[in-house]
Amino acid sequence: MSDGPPDPGARDRELALDALVAVAARLAAADRVVPISPEPALHAVAEAAADFIGVTAASVAIHDPATDRLVFRAAAGPEGSGVIGLSIAAHEGIAGYVFSTGQPLAVTDVAVDPRFGRATAEQTGYVPRSVLAVPLVDGLEAIGVFELLDRRDGAPFDLTDIEAASRMATAMTAV
Repeated sequence: MSDGPPDPGARDRELALDALVAVAARLAAADRVVPISPEPALHAVAEAAADFIGVTAASVAIHDPATDRLVFRAAAGPEGSGVIGLSIAAHEGIAGYVFSTGQPLAVTDVAVDPRFGRATAEQTGYVPRSVLAVPLVDGLEAIGVFELLDRRDGAPFDLTDIEAASRMATAMTAV
């Protein structure tokens, strides 16, 4: 036992581990149900991430190579469901930027970011103030994007959020 000060990151790591355990449990349960499509498992992981990071909505868009569009196939949170079924060009919006570059992106104020697709957001019935998006990468290739909208506590997304979302995206990619 150490007499030094407590590790300030220990609580964050504990919460992250709890979230990953929740994701693993949800994926295992989804596997037992034998879904016809990956949507139930994607939804379960999105729900776990939304709960862990504390956002109003989360969504998963998968690239359709035949149309070169990102199709929103799963969502979570009280404001998330309106996006399911919508699609955008693979280079449009914040999701398209993240998909095209393969780089995570946190936008504090979407109103001033030219990449933000306001028309698409309005179609969902929810226009966020902030967005965190991370790519879903299978090997070396991006296959989609995971987005988180508006932290419930109003704080901006930070590096811890990006790391947690990236880890959740790895679980989604396995689905």
